[in-house]
Amino acid sequence: MRTALITGVTGQDGSYLAEFLLTKGYKVYGLTRRSSNPVTDRINHIVHKINLINGDLLDQPSLIEALEESKPDEIYNLAAQSFVHTSWNQPVLTAEFTAVGVTRILEAMRKVCPKARFYQASSSEMFGKVQSVPQTENTSFYPRSPYGVAKLYGHWITINYRESYNMHASSGILFNHESPRRGIEFVTRKISYNVGLIKHGLINELKLGNLDAQRDWGFAGDYVEAMWAMLQQDKPDDYVIATNETHSVKEFVELAFAQADLDWKKYVVNDEKFYRPAEVDLLIGDYAKAKKHLKWEPKTSFKKLVHMMVDNDLKLAAEIKAKQNLL
Repeated sequence: MRTALITGVTGQDGSYLAEFLLTKGYKVYGLTRRSSNPVTDRINHIVHKINLINGDLLDQPSLIEALEESKPDEIYNLAAQSFVHTSWNQPVLTAEFTAVGVTRILEAMRKVCPKARFYQASSSEMFGKVQSVPQTENTSFYPRSPYGVAKLYGHWITINYRESYNMHASSGILFNHESPRRGIEFVTRKISYNVGLIKHGLINELKLGNLDAQRDWGFAGDYVEAMWAMLQQDKPDDYVIATNETHSVKEFVELAFAQADLDWKKYVVNDEKFYRPAEVDLLIGDYAKAKKHLKWEPKTSFKKLVHMMVDNDLKLAAEIKAKQNLL
């Protein structure tokens, strides 16, 4: 039985990855930050099957202890301050978690289990002001947010540990990936969640920023399989994980409202408050390398992803309304 340690196990990607590894017969450990009110909503259905360890990317000794306890064959570093908008308000904290935190866990790994295999969650936000379309593993980086800059540090420190210490450390340059488990602060879930609320008469408008921004959106459940595949390779490397399709926020809005039989123009309000200080206009990834070497490709279409999220949030909104009616 192989053993895996997942940082950020309570997040969207961590929950899907934990599910996937359990189906592969892994013993799964999850690193969680100590809290008086643990947030395990996304893993409640499997929490009895995994082993939770307290630890923090800001605290080097806790990472060493977590590795000593779990003795992992594979380490998946998914923990980060992962919301771009927040990175503008908390740039230093973002750097500590999303950049320096990667160094802390790599250094802990080098000391405790250097033969383990390491996955770093890199991001398409590193491309930022894109230098070529579509983006590949060879495209130059030009991050446009504190989050993108922090992710770029994490990406390069992973490469440096791989080359300097001969560690099996790979990075997945994942483009936007969503699901019903996405936090409601992210624009896709914000849209689907509010569509549900509007449909059930709980609110009457949705405020959004730049509707023309374009992204390459895939399903998180598909993308975690690529993470695993990277660590099964003989040699570590970096891979773009994407769909090779781009869609605008407006397209997402249109599909989401249509799924609930609503006219989006009656409810969506443009609000400059939600514009980024420096916008990333067009992200589209070429996953040809992953397809060739990992035998991976996305399974879930953009339309199916939107419908999946809206259907989930229509049910959630119905439950909210039912509870309100009981009060």
